[in-house]
Amino acid sequence: MQSVRQIILRIIDFFYLKPFQSWIPLRTFRYLFCGSFSNGVDILMYFISYHFILHEQVLHLGFISISAPIAAFLMAFCISFPTGFSLSKFIVFPESELRGRVQLFRYLLLVGACIVLNYVFLTLFVNKLHWYPTLGKIVTTLLVASFSFLTQKHFTFRIKPQPLANRVI
Repeated sequence: MQSVRQIILRIIDFFYLKPFQSWIPLRTFRYLFCGSFSNGVDILMYFISYHFILHEQVLHLGFISISAPIAAFLMAFCISFPTGFSLSKFIVFPESELRGRVQLFRYLLLVGACIVLNYVFLTLFVNKLHWYPTLGKIVTTLLVASFSFLTQKHFTFRIKPQPLANRVI
């Protein structure tokens, strides 16, 4: 019986065909695929939260009020955080020799930075520039995803380079 990881890898690798094989490494393709899936889920959850749960209204929690775009972001985050970490850890960077708790801590640091960036960009695009909230979220996602890719690759799930004698060519 196949594990969930093996099934996901077979699905992703099915799409890694001739057009991609010649110009993009498999790990990068898997990262883009998983990131796209995770961000797609995030955007869908944001849309559902903003329009159907919050009804585009401020969320009043008694002691604090949160604007609908920010509250929808936080609601979507509750789904996208575990999804993104799991896909990165088990699908994209399974060779990382860092301990799981180190990866999780670094991922939390990265996510904290991404939350700040999300807040800044959403506030800028939606509240200051008066963009449609879903469009603001999409542009924010593109900017934050670029930062996240570089950070995950070089910090969160860093893979130590193999000595030249051990590399498979």
